[in-house]
Amino acid sequence: MFDQLFENFAKQHVLIIGDVMIDSYLWGKVDRISPEAPVPVLNLQKREQRLGGAANVALNVQALGATPVLCAVIGKDAEGDQLLKLLEQNNLSTAGIIQSEHRVTTIKHRIIAASQHVLRVDAEIDTEISTEERNLLLVKIKTLLKDTNVVIFEDYDKGVIGETLIAETVKLTKALGIPTVVDPKKRNFMHYHGVSLFKPNLKELKEGLKADFKGILLEDVSNAVAELKTKLHLEGALITLSEHGVYIDANNEQVQIPAHKREIADVSGAGDTVVSVAALCVALNLKPAMTAALSNLAGGIVCEHVGVVPIDKEVLKSEAIRLLSKV
Repeated sequence: MFDQLFENFAKQHVLIIGDVMIDSYLWGKVDRISPEAPVPVLNLQKREQRLGGAANVALNVQALGATPVLCAVIGKDAEGDQLLKLLEQNNLSTAGIIQSEHRVTTIKHRIIAASQHVLRVDAEIDTEISTEERNLLLVKIKTLLKDTNVVIFEDYDKGVIGETLIAETVKLTKALGIPTVVDPKKRNFMHYHGVSLFKPNLKELKEGLKADFKGILLEDVSNAVAELKTKLHLEGALITLSEHGVYIDANNEQVQIPAHKREIADVSGAGDTVVSVAALCVALNLKPAMTAALSNLAGGIVCEHVGVVPIDKEVLKSEAIRLLSKV
C-alpha cells in the first residue's frame, strides 16, 4: 500500500504560494559571559544557510518525490540573490519568483549553542506587496497552474499573500478543479474562503475565531472546527494539536490522531512538513484519517532534528508501514 502511495507522490506537481526566506544558522559553544553585559558569548564554529518558510515546504515536497514550484516576491538584494542561488543548488525552480526593489528578502538568523536555540534575529519587511507586484505574481500563478495537481498557500504574514491574491487564486483553482491547502497565519486567517483543506494549529484556531475554550477537549476542538468550516465554507480542516496529535474534519469524517512518543529536539519547520504531506494526500484524494495520520507522523519525525530540515521519505515510509497499516 505505502510503496504505491509514495510512487504516486512522485507524480504530483505542487504550486506553493507564499513567503520564502533564508534560515541562517550560527553554531557554536558558550563557555563565558560577556564582561560588557550579562549575556552569553558564542564562540562561533560553523555558519549555515538553508531555505526557509515556503521554500522549506518546497524542500519537503521535493523530498517526498513530488515536483514543487514556488511563487513568491523577494527583494532585489544580496539576500535575494543568495536565496535564488540556494534554490538552484537544491534543484528547485525559480520560474515563479519575482524580485522587487521595494522589498527586502526575509532572513532569520538563529544562534545555537550546544544544540540549544539561544537567540533569533529577523531581518524582514512584512507589509503587503503592492498591487503591481500582486498582479505580476498572479500572472505567474495563472501560467504555472496548468501543470499543477495541488496548490499550497504557505502564509507567514510577511506580505506576499493578501485577501485579493487568495480570492483570485482560489477562483482560478476551482475553475480548473485543483485542490487548495492552506497553512495560515493571523493576518489572512479569515480570508481563505472555499479552500479544500485548512491547516492551522490550535493557537491559531483559537485566535482566528476569538474562541476562549481552555485545553484540548475534543468536543471544544470539534465545535470550533465546525464553526470555522461554516464561516469560511471550507471543504476540510486539519488542526495540529502539538503533543496531542492532530484533528481532521473532512468528507463527513471527524478523527483525532494521537501523537507518537518521540525525543523532541526542535519543533521548527514541523508545520511545513505537515502541510506538505497533507497537500500530497489531498492531491491523491486519500481518506481524511490517512491524510491526518501520515501528516502527523511526518511532523513528529522532523521534530527529532535540530533546525529546520525536510522529511526523509524512506524514514516516513518505513514508519508508516510499521505504525499506520491499520488506519
